[in-house]
Amino acid sequence: MAPLLQSPASSTKLCSLLLLTLAFLAAVDQSAAGIFDEIELIWGASRTYFFMDGDSEALALSLDKSQGSCFRSREKYLYVQIDVEIKLIEGDSAGTVCTVYTISEGPWEIHDEIDLEFLGNATGQPYTLHTNIFANGVGGREQQFRLWFDPTADYHTYSIVWNPNHILILVDGKAIRDFKNNEDKGVAFPTWQSMRTFGSLWSAEDWATQGGRIKTDWKQAPFVSSYRNYNVTWCRPSPGVAWCGDEPRDSARFDLDQKTLGDLQWVRDNSIIYDYCTDTVRFNASTLPKECTLQ
Repeated sequence: MAPLLQSPASSTKLCSLLLLTLAFLAAVDQSAAGIFDEIELIWGASRTYFFMDGDSEALALSLDKSQGSCFRSREKYLYVQIDVEIKLIEGDSAGTVCTVYTISEGPWEIHDEIDLEFLGNATGQPYTLHTNIFANGVGGREQQFRLWFDPTADYHTYSIVWNPNHILILVDGKAIRDFKNNEDKGVAFPTWQSMRTFGSLWSAEDWATQGGRIKTDWKQAPFVSSYRNYNVTWCRPSPGVAWCGDEPRDSARFDLDQKTLGDLQWVRDNSIIYDYCTDTVRFNASTLPKECTLQ
């Protein structure tokens, strides 16, 4: 039997139908993707669970006296923006630490790391956001902030922006911390080790709340924090540049805009409660980290 011939009109309709079908499948696949597809549980799996929070797929981490829980991203990244919404432990969370951070997988002596740690509190007291940055194994760059809202009442977005010139930490889109790349001045900066994202909930009652003076009330366990809308946006280079790591050092591509500079100043005026660069008990003029005199 001779093959059936299709008219140009029917071929066009068939192609249109195929394109619509592919578009529908792509949309379904994109909408189905959620935090479950992006992360994997690495400990405390029996204390975690996925659930639907409105239209969003969420993950609950849980902590009791015997163990906490932790996840990590399936992918490793080099120069990205990582956004995740977190709802912190309600009520008395003293001694607990909820985290989101990135860390490289190389030798500890040269590892890179960007930390956000939410230190639990006694009921009614504000949360402390503890941040730190390691580059080439060197850390000790702690800054702490009092959040200007109740992070247990609803989800808020916490972001790490990592590009060749800056590491920025944002809360609900407001920049609270900037660590500038000063490698040309002898300060290490994460530039070559890819990192995974981690999130965890664990006990640190020996130091987390008022230096360890307030201990965990385990009668309140299990403690639960929730994560949702985990999103990763890869760094986009300037036109004609192959990737962000090839961006010229004098490029204005990653310069901080006026809003970011204004946000950083607002936080310094209203929210920061500890800055290692101003700790005169810990450092003197000869031991002050070099970046503190450059930023």
